[in-house]
Amino acid sequence: SSNVGLAGAPRQRCASAGGRGGLFASARATAAVAMGRKPIVGGNWKCNPATLKEATELLAAWGGSTFDADKVEVVISPTAVHLPSVKDKAESMGIMVATQNVSNTGMGAFTGEWCAEHLDDFKIKWTLIGHSERRTKYGETDEITAQKVQKCQEKGIKVIFCIGELLEEREAGKTDEVNQRQLAAVIPVIKNWDDIVIAYEPVWAIGTGKVATPEQAQETQKAIREYLRAKCGADVADSVRIQYGGSVTPKNCAELIGMPDIDGFLVGGASLKPDFPTIISACAA
Repeated sequence: SSNVGLAGAPRQRCASAGGRGGLFASARATAAVAMGRKPIVGGNWKCNPATLKEATELLAAWGGSTFDADKVEVVISPTAVHLPSVKDKAESMGIMVATQNVSNTGMGAFTGEWCAEHLDDFKIKWTLIGHSERRTKYGETDEITAQKVQKCQEKGIKVIFCIGELLEEREAGKTDEVNQRQLAAVIPVIKNWDDIVIAYEPVWAIGTGKVATPEQAQETQKAIREYLRAKCGADVADSVRIQYGGSVTPKNCAELIGMPDIDGFLVGGASLKPDFPTIISACAA
């Protein structure tokens, strides 16, 4: 067992938050352990922080915490310019690093891009693909996400693949339809599901302070797993890890992780705070 940095006090604080964690934790633990699904926590720093000094100070602030790497996996996504400078420190704490994006091309005349070959060369084992901000602000289509996943599969790069619906899609009852469409695009190119984590992020809950209730998140994530069961078989459905993302905080994480089909979190703003390890602890409890 490798203890790497999130001590008992934060765990206690989070475990008592929300009131429901204890009721549901055993259901999640039983389901996930039986299927071999180790919880995974991702921290997406987006276009933050402003300086490398702040980035290194944040890692230092986490340094007094410890977590059991046998019980939870942790991956952070710094900016592309900060990543090479924080990679060694993060990895010394048992935290993997990921890029927030990757090209759907190979190398060549593609200004502003970096590709799976570059990640392989830098020994960067993870990347995000399909985040809603890439889809909605930069025109990333389902087809492009599939091309990116295929490139990563070819190079053995692990992918946190983001899916999720807009508020108007949820209100129109299209949540499952959207998630299935986004998944359907990439299923044909995935040969190794061990290198895939799915992050369900209802777009209306990202950075808004609005959170899907544990029941809403569980219902949707169960539907994602059942869709995978129908399309890819029981082995894939039972083993693939599905994160929840969308205004996850130390206060609501214990209740959410107690749900049987929530296998961790993709955290935005809260991963830029000194108490981010509290969320990791909740997943390792």
